Amino acid sequence: MADVRLFTIAEAERALPLVRRILLDLQGEYPLWRTAVATYELVAGAARADWGETPQLLAAREAVTASAERINGWLRELEQVGCVFKGFEPPLVDFYALREDRPVFLCWSLGEERITHWHEVDAGYAGRQPIEPELLTARGH
Repeated sequence: MADVRLFTIAEAERALPLVRRILLDLQGEYPLWRTAVATYELVAGAARADWGETPQLLAAREAVTASAERINGWLRELEQVGCVFKGFEPPLVDFYALREDRPVFLCWSLGEERITHWHEVDAGYAGRQPIEPELLTARGH
């Protein structure tokens, strides 16, 4: 936990405009990446080893790589913000916070207006509970 950024609710919500834009970019790119992977698998499955890497296979591989690089760039941006990316479907991030002096996650999903839920670090999305602001300590670093 030494290099983990701790957020207050206010700090996490101030980050939401940037986080929202990044998640929208990820939401748009993820299906393109999945399609590129499927195309590559189809082309690779039809190829023969003695053909070498055909122009079609090379183009399919490059499409996968380019899409993956865009996704990785946005994931690095989320990491720089200090939040933790949790998934594409739905696009979801968590922010480390303290509740009764123990680490928890403030949980936010694309489409939600504000951060209204939290969960234990090991509980995941299914363990989301409504935030009771008085129970969250206002520490951050």
